[in-house]
Amino acid sequence: MRSIRPKVLHRLAGCPLVEHVLRAADPLGAGTTTLVVGDGADAVAAALPASRNGIRFVRQESPLGTAHALLQAESALNGVRGAVVVLSGDTPLLRGQTVASLVEVHERTGAAATMLTAEVERPYGYGRIVRHDGAFSRVVEEADATDAHRAISEVNCGVYVFDVAPLFRALRRVPEAGPNRERYLPRVLQAYGAQGLTVQTVAAVDLDEVRGINSQSQLAEAGILMRQRKNEELMAAGVTIIDPATVYVDVDVDVGTDTVIHPNVILEGRTLIGPRCELRGGVRIADSTIGAGVTVLDHSLITGAEVAAEARIGPFAHIRPGSTVGGGARIGNFVELKQASIGAGARVGHLSYVGDAEVAAGANIGAGTITCNYDGRRKHRTTIEADAFIGSGTQFVAPVTVGQGAYVGAGSVVTEDVPAGAFAVARARQVTKPGGADKIRDKADAGAADDGGRSGDG
Repeated sequence: MRSIRPKVLHRLAGCPLVEHVLRAADPLGAGTTTLVVGDGADAVAAALPASRNGIRFVRQESPLGTAHALLQAESALNGVRGAVVVLSGDTPLLRGQTVASLVEVHERTGAAATMLTAEVERPYGYGRIVRHDGAFSRVVEEADATDAHRAISEVNCGVYVFDVAPLFRALRRVPEAGPNRERYLPRVLQAYGAQGLTVQTVAAVDLDEVRGINSQSQLAEAGILMRQRKNEELMAAGVTIIDPATVYVDVDVDVGTDTVIHPNVILEGRTLIGPRCELRGGVRIADSTIGAGVTVLDHSLITGAEVAAEARIGPFAHIRPGSTVGGGARIGNFVELKQASIGAGARVGHLSYVGDAEVAAGANIGAGTITCNYDGRRKHRTTIEADAFIGSGTQFVAPVTVGQGAYVGAGSVVTEDVPAGAFAVARARQVTKPGGADKIRDKADAGAADDGGRSGDG
């Protein structure tokens, strides 16, 4: 990966790779889940959600192969009976139903081990499945393969189910191999065959599921497949996606029926989009809740916020974390909200900054309004009560409150509370001097003559 980050923590569609694998195992209802980790173990543990706090972690201090890695889990599985499912943390496209079907075959046949295999056109790099009279015989790794072995197209996918009873005794007997003296897990399967223990194989239906991630390029390829899978799921549920190739939706995003998603939309994190919404081009929404019938116009950004039903956002609006927009409210172009609550039916038309503020239902905020919320040390709140009207170009020096139904004249700098029903205007008196413009020009011309007629390019 050419990265200091542990490979399994690289993110795909909103989750670390290892979280995708854990989700594939969730439907099994396993009694225990154990993660074998090496370098970056603390980072892996910290990156998993709180819902994973029941996972056991064991360390593989030295990377001595997959058999050695599984052997480290012996103490965690001491006394356990039944089947042990072994998955790799870098196979994020694996589906839960595939793992469940593997377990079903394993239990139905009473095998000592069951493995997932696949027929691939270009098997280079994979361990080949060698059979004798149709039955599994052994796995031959690429480094040990002869020309005859390399012609085999059936490969090992690295997904296994083992009967726990003979497993760890067999792992301890796996010999070291290769230049790094590693112990490979498929050697256990070969040993089982020699002991007369049954090894079953199950063919993968979708080869994309068993893709491993070993480079940034492969991570990007998996991202394309994951997004395609998610978009198909949404469209099957009644969501209109005009150009699926340009829409990026994370796996934890939920979108309601009859919502229309235009090109170049990004939906991230734990986001909920209600039914009958319209998300125009260039919109990005992360970790937010959007109610039914909301329209989000072009190039708007919403993060960590809540927008109630029938509201209208944008274009070019920025709704920052902690903000709420009430039902039917209007947030216009180039408006920024930060830790702001906008009441039902309120309007913040355009070119305004509303931060650390509460704007009640029916209030109207004119263009270019600013809540001056920061004094250099602390944040202060502005409160604008219901049905108040704020003229364009107003600045509120917080903390300040505008009462219900009050009017504030355009261009005001409000430093004191405005009572309900009052009219406030706070601006310098305009001075108009007839003919003053000509005098200013004459003075400027005279100055230019005294300067030798020189003038700048600007």
